[in-house]
Amino acid sequence: MLTLIVMTLLAKEPPAPPSIKSFAAPYPTFGSIERLDPALDAIIAPDAKLEKVAEGFDWSEGPIWIKKGGFLLFSDIPPNNIFKWTPGKGVTLFMHPAGYHGDRADMKEPGTNGLTLDKKGDLVMCQHGNRRIARLASWAEPNGKQLPVADKYDGKRFNSPNDLVFHPSGALYFTDPPYGLAKNVDDPEKELPFQGVYRLDAKGKVTLLYDKLERPNGLAFSPDGKTLYVANSHPPRQIWLAFDVQKDGTLKNDRVFADVTALSQKSKLKGLPDGMKVDKKGNLFATGPGGVLIFSPQGKHLGTILTGEATANCAFGDDGSTLYITADMYLARIKIQTKGF
Repeated sequence: MLTLIVMTLLAKEPPAPPSIKSFAAPYPTFGSIERLDPALDAIIAPDAKLEKVAEGFDWSEGPIWIKKGGFLLFSDIPPNNIFKWTPGKGVTLFMHPAGYHGDRADMKEPGTNGLTLDKKGDLVMCQHGNRRIARLASWAEPNGKQLPVADKYDGKRFNSPNDLVFHPSGALYFTDPPYGLAKNVDDPEKELPFQGVYRLDAKGKVTLLYDKLERPNGLAFSPDGKTLYVANSHPPRQIWLAFDVQKDGTLKNDRVFADVTALSQKSKLKGLPDGMKVDKKGNLFATGPGGVLIFSPQGKHLGTILTGEATANCAFGDDGSTLYITADMYLARIKIQTKGF
């Protein structure tokens, strides 16, 4: 069933709720940069500052830079919103409802999570409450239709699709933890006995690739598309796995790329392995304990952008040399010396 979402995306966009504050340049700075290896200086300049561009969100997630329009879209999951941030204009409401179109009131995280664009430029969304992947056709127009892309595996409804990324082949890879269910992993409406990593091909076929992570979350490909990284947001096992991507799109040779379980438990830093992005040189910008951890392609922890908050995700924006960060109630950014892939 198609759900018609009426949006005003042109001259009269709905304002953000009063609780949300957009800052004007020069933006206030906060946090710090932890430098663990000299190689980080080539990625983030020694004098780089973390800037706060907006605040007042419940749990910000899924940022994506829209190059054609010069703005950022991102999810605020609990209130079921997608917001738009435009330089010089600030935050406006892009879509509500975003990830759930029912009338239940017991869902803590009903909104959209990960967002991306397909080759046509359509917005593709992970919808927690609707428990599906959906595409917003002609989303740059005032009216857009949400089209279901995938909502089941083996005849059973997904838990709550969380993050997604397109492979160079055009296939869509996504994760499916239980965070969008009212009672999480113990929800009686949970139909799948595992939390999966999936592949959706161009013909609409969904393939289960991996089911051995407790809470699969963010995912990203290496620049050559031959390696898939997947985060596990599970307090007892806070890891990122790396997989070899086979010619048929399946995964092989799962291995631990990085493990921050001990670091997290010892330091009590806020946050778990969550969303991530990869730059053109293969460095990972992975949200986790403390903020955004930067790893070399070999898995060496070079340093961390310390936000002081549980940090959900990040995205490259502007000309690719700005990293936008969703950190709990904040939308932030920092200039980098590399460029996003």
